[in-house]
Amino acid sequence: MSGFEIFLGGGGEAWDQPQNLLLKYGNRHGLIAGATGTGKTVTLQIMAESFSRAGVPVFLADVKGDLAGLSQASDPASPKWKGLAERAASIGETDYQPESFPVVFWDLFGAQGHPIRATVSEMGPLLLSRLMDLNEVQEGVLNIAFRVADDGGLLLLDMKDLRAILQHVAENAAEISANYGQVAAASVGAIQRRLLVLENEGAESFFGEPALDLRHMMMRAPDGRGQVNVLAADKLMQSPRLYAIFLLWLLSELFEVLPEVGDPEKPKFVFFFDEAHLLFNEAPKALLAKIEMVARLIRSKGVGVYFISQNPIDIPDAVLGQLGNRAQHALRAFTPRDARAVKAAADTFRPNPRFDVAQVIGELAVGEALVSTLQQGGIPSMVERTKIRPPRSRMGPISPQERAAVVAASPLHGFYEEAVDRESAFEILRGRAEEPAPAAPGNDSAARGAGDSGYSWEDFKRDRQNGQAYEGQPYGGQTSGGQPYGGSGGGSGGRAYGRSAPAPAPQPKPRAPAQRRTDSVAETIAKSVARTATSQLTRQLVRGVLGGLFRR
Repeated sequence: MSGFEIFLGGGGEAWDQPQNLLLKYGNRHGLIAGATGTGKTVTLQIMAESFSRAGVPVFLADVKGDLAGLSQASDPASPKWKGLAERAASIGETDYQPESFPVVFWDLFGAQGHPIRATVSEMGPLLLSRLMDLNEVQEGVLNIAFRVADDGGLLLLDMKDLRAILQHVAENAAEISANYGQVAAASVGAIQRRLLVLENEGAESFFGEPALDLRHMMMRAPDGRGQVNVLAADKLMQSPRLYAIFLLWLLSELFEVLPEVGDPEKPKFVFFFDEAHLLFNEAPKALLAKIEMVARLIRSKGVGVYFISQNPIDIPDAVLGQLGNRAQHALRAFTPRDARAVKAAADTFRPNPRFDVAQVIGELAVGEALVSTLQQGGIPSMVERTKIRPPRSRMGPISPQERAAVVAASPLHGFYEEAVDRESAFEILRGRAEEPAPAAPGNDSAARGAGDSGYSWEDFKRDRQNGQAYEGQPYGGQTSGGQPYGGSGGGSGGRAYGRSAPAPAPQPKPRAPAQRRTDSVAETIAKSVARTATSQLTRQLVRGVLGGLFRR
């Protein structure tokens, strides 16, 4: 490898034609494809090594545990060494030596590396909706919840913050629907159930602080080599939706944070997306549009994205068209779909008159690939059958003791390990709910009706037992102007959330003895509803009080 290119392997009939990837075009994205067991992981490993040696930080997901070997030098005493050295010599790599690389291990669950966390606000409603597989209506409600939090200055950091704001939206649905759009209790309930599913998959540990600082992934070692960030993804792959959305979030964050640099002499960061088909499976149009935008525009930020998948047809055409550097390992045409994949892969290369590309794809041996990269002027090179060079780091997994030693020696050790839980939406909304209601002179029940804490179902039952239940009073009380209020207090000056402080509620009217004698709670409410069914206040009573009754 020179200072301007990385050596991928030897091509030609005698394997003596170097196949190089120009660093100048390393940010033009790429594809590593091929059937299982054909050598995709080794190609990913040698590319990560080469970018690191060129001073370019790298991020990759270790799906099977094999890529952890980047942290350890290949062992000349191992049985494999002789074969590796002979392979290197056969393609003209005369300086082949064992080498370890500056690896930092990461793990969303914190077990095999530094924990990775993001806040709920950073993830945003679009990616969360995709993560929870919400429909259009539910996604709209989630967007409303985020907007309510933003307008109210409520930080959404972790899962309990998200649950708290959803509960707040449900409890104040009438007011929020009037200001932001219709909020249905069924939609909120569906979102809350999906949150439970995410928690069961371990996503709760991902949301929180300290949130990942992307600069910590883009560092260089003291010797100038780029840091290799290895995400332990073996457990994460059991939740493929979380895996795909996390990597898309990481790409989106890079896109948002990094400045425009045009076409640098070498990439600022290289991102390998293994099992890339998981990102596109059943993805809605809005998400596909976002992926296409990131793939198309992040190049100008100096970031190269390399997708790894079994078939090129797993990648949408709009994204596939952005991938200028390609290494295609063997594909076996056992089914009609496989045959279409072979033809699609062959058609995307610049042809080589020496061989039939479609035929060679089915004949490639393990460790061989059809390689085409962008050359001077951004022109794709003629596709060449290539023997991929051997890695200098260890091929295969490492022991738990070796991993622990790497984590302990990391410059980030101790920075992310302890979670931080600062005041955010959950604590603020809980504090508002627990605030004592301001006392109104001479009548406790009137104070409860006018207080910022709202008029709850428990208040209603207690007042009814005392013969003081309000006639036609909306759930949560009412202002002197007849508008509903309630839910949360807080803010300066005792203002209710999103509204000015309500005026004292009207004095409760005592019920007549005949109404008190034997009516049940449900019967009394039903009669009140029947008498005032045409009024807006009663519709709020039906949604609030009866809803509270039947949820018990």
